[in-house]
Amino acid sequence: MSLILKTNCKYALLTPTSMGVRITPADRQPVHASDTFKMQATSAESNVATVSSSLGLPVKILTRFVKDSPISRFIKDNLASRHIDFEGAEVEQGSPWGHRHQFNIADSGFGNRGPRVQNDRAGEVGLGLSVEEFDLERIFAEEGVQCVHLSGLIAALSTETSKFCLEIARIAKKNRTLISFDLNHRASFWAGREEELHNAFTEIAELSDILVGNEEDFQLCLNLKGPEAGGENISEKLDSFKIMIENAKKRFPNTSVFATTLREVVNANCHLWGAVIWVDEEWHIVKPREIGVLDRIGGGDGFVGGLLYAILKQMESEKWIQFGWACGALAATMMTDYAQPADEEQVWSIWEGNARVRR
Repeated sequence: MSLILKTNCKYALLTPTSMGVRITPADRQPVHASDTFKMQATSAESNVATVSSSLGLPVKILTRFVKDSPISRFIKDNLASRHIDFEGAEVEQGSPWGHRHQFNIADSGFGNRGPRVQNDRAGEVGLGLSVEEFDLERIFAEEGVQCVHLSGLIAALSTETSKFCLEIARIAKKNRTLISFDLNHRASFWAGREEELHNAFTEIAELSDILVGNEEDFQLCLNLKGPEAGGENISEKLDSFKIMIENAKKRFPNTSVFATTLREVVNANCHLWGAVIWVDEEWHIVKPREIGVLDRIGGGDGFVGGLLYAILKQMESEKWIQFGWACGALAATMMTDYAQPADEEQVWSIWEGNARVRR
């Protein structure tokens, strides 16, 4: 394995994030036609971390909370139920127009009606995430972290969070912590900040051991020249990603792993799900297979979570993509937007296509 894990660390995985809540209509109904909703604590980064925490690895998030907020309490209780340690400043709400946790309002879709998502992030407490609020030297040098996962969603959230993610990447590299970076380009986050964010993302990518993203992410975040993004044809997506990675390897020679998922939507309840990774000068490919979809949101996070767990458990590299694929497929069967595997056996049963009852 080309990736070398530190030993004697308190945490296997750490990630900075801005926690919020997702509200979803009951019975897969559209938002505008519903009056009953399920609420869950959420963030893309904690979704990734949940695979490892569910399977017994020590995991931590760095975040911010609104002081004395019932939503904050709801989030903390949920993180505790997922066995995720957390650290973060308690920020005064200020006024009814002050700080709050983000809201994600999303239905699951059904059949030929695709899901719709609306993000409401005004006043989000995580916009102010800052290195001054954490003792990073204690966390990385004294306690120890084997792998840190960074997301382009947090790196692009604000000027402060961009600096925060950069400092985390720098101190992680200094302390021999593996760095995973999911580019996660969002055009609305980048508007008017293209040069600033390109510079920040490029430096983080230069420090990263694992880079995740599709061909659009690599082009838009890192200004890498490449083919036009593939359409719905899976073979076009695969070919375009391979070409992009050939370019990315030249630009980021210190990166050991490049990864992406492949998805073709048959309908809201049925997808063709695949993945591809490059590691140790070798391609590992899972050709798209049909999966049932209860809720598609979080499938990509499940893949990254499974990939990182397999790396942390020092599985052979050909199993990384298999475990990641299966965790993404597992996430699609759950109403939460994170995969919460019962054990490794459940994940491998999904990979093997074994859906028989276990008694």
